[in-house]
Parts: sequence; C-alpha cells; structure tokens
Amino acid sequence: MNQAQYGVPGSPRLAWDDVPTTVQRAVEEHLGSPVVEAVNQSGGFSPGTAARIRCADGRRAFVKCVGTPLNPHTPAMHRAEARVAAELPAGVPSPRLRFAYDDGEWVALVFDEAPGNMPRLPWTNTSARSVAAAVERLSRALTPCPLADVASAADRLREDLTAWQRLSVVPPADLDPWEERNLRRLVDSSAALVAEGGPLTGDTLVHLDLRSDNILIEPGGRVIFVDWPWACRGPRWLDTVLFALDPAVYGGVDPEQLLDGSSLLAGVDPDDVTAVLLGLAGMWAESSRAPAPPNMPTIRPFQRRFHDAALDWGRLRSGWQ
Repeated sequence: MNQAQYGVPGSPRLAWDDVPTTVQRAVEEHLGSPVVEAVNQSGGFSPGTAARIRCADGRRAFVKCVGTPLNPHTPAMHRAEARVAAELPAGVPSPRLRFAYDDGEWVALVFDEAPGNMPRLPWTNTSARSVAAAVERLSRALTPCPLADVASAADRLREDLTAWQRLSVVPPADLDPWEERNLRRLVDSSAALVAEGGPLTGDTLVHLDLRSDNILIEPGGRVIFVDWPWACRGPRWLDTVLFALDPAVYGGVDPEQLLDGSSLLAGVDPDDVTAVLLGLAGMWAESSRAPAPPNMPTIRPFQRRFHDAALDWGRLRSGWQ
C-alpha cells in the first residue's frame, strides 16, 4: 500500500517534461548528458517537480525543481535545503547534493538517486520501531551540530509554537472543548518552550520534518532521510518525538511506545516533551483553519490530522482536565 492509497495527502506535482527548458538544459549540462527518461514521484506538499531521471549515458539522479509561478514561497525552501544538504557530513544517510540551479525564479536541486522507496503504509509497530531506531542513530551522528550557520530550534519554531497566544485573542468557535478550558495553560506552556535557554536548546542538527514522505527505505533496510529545508540546531530528542506522530496518524501506532526505552529521552523532563506536542497542536490548530496556499490543496486536511494526533497525545501526557 503506498501513500496515495492510504490517504496521505500530497500536492499535484509539475512533471519533468513541463519544467522550463532553461532549467532542464542547466540540469543536463551539469550531468553531461541529456535526460532520456524521467519517472515523476508523488508525495509531499511542494507543487514542484520530484523525478528520478536517467541520462543517455546511463547515469541517474534525482531532481527536484520549483518556481515562483507555482508557489511564491517554495523556492526559498529549496534554497534553504541546498544550503543544508551541501554541508551534511559524508556519513549522514542522505543523498549527496550534486548541483543547485537558481535563476531567481526557478530553483532546481540535483541529488544522487537513492535506491529506495517511502515506507510501506500503514505503519506497523515493527516498521515504526525500525525507523525510530534509525532516527536515534541520526541524532547521535549529528551531535554536536556539524553546521555552523543554522537557526536554533526556538527561533525556527517561535512563530509556530506560540500560535495559542494568537488563538486565545478570539478563540475559534469550533475549538476543542479541552483546548478552550486549558487555553491559558497552553499559552503559558508554549511561551516557556521558546524562551531563551528553554527546552528547545541543544547542539544537535535536527531535521524537524521526519514524515513518511521524507524517508526512504533501501532494499537492504537502510533508512535514508531526505528534504532538509527546516533543519535547525536543537535538542537531540526532538526528531524522535516529531517522528512518532507519523506512525500514530498513518498506522495507529502508540507513539509513547516509540519513546519508551530511547536513551535520547533519558533525563529529559517529560513536561518538555508534552509542551512540544501541545505547541504543535496549536500550530496545526491555527494553520489548518487558514486558506490553502497556491497549488497546495491537500495541506490543510493533513494539518488537521496531525493536530488531532498531537492533541490526543499531549492531552493524555499532560493530565489536565
């Protein structure tokens, strides 16, 4: 069962054949051979191209490309990903960035092709635990943070995790009753989360967006992590917590079980983990109520599902009535 069959939302993507000729030629010139086959990929929310390509001389690569005509904000995400990917240490299980093209309107990134596929859905306890173990290894490998110039997790998430403050001004009429009863607590909790020296302080390079569509499983079982535009410096346990939400949404796996026994959580205040989950619930409570961005029609239902999962988990952990 693939992501589309399981109801994982994704934006309609631009096919390689529809990419502007100037961009195609730049990619081919870098690869040194014309593209003779392109297998367009699905999944994710970018409206841009994601394609496995084969050149006339037999070499292969993965190309992602987007331009402002498709979405005014997505090219900046590709630029951010290029900066991170170019500096990832060689041992990190992530495809090597070969080339970046940027004409100010269109951005294209060319990576080594990873011989893997997205995790099979629905998640099972076994498959989720296997990837969770790989996430833990990734976090260890990226501690201390190998990138000198990268935003802190608190700065990266400050606007998102303080959504409860904005929602509290004029609470939505359809706000969950539990959220409404605990709104002041949620505001205070999220504010403390992003404070200087707060729980999001750390020295690990955090991926920050580990979902099934940003993970590949190689034929031998090796886990590959892709799409790094949101990477930041933060606590080494953060990716483990964030990843656990995906098997909960797309498999009904108990996320708490994925944290049990993790050495990355040893010594971490449980309230800090709960605060992150409730802060994320606020972020998705706000964003899921907004109009969909251009060419991203399925992102709001996705955010609603993750809001529900983060809220259920955070509410259970908090013990608040």
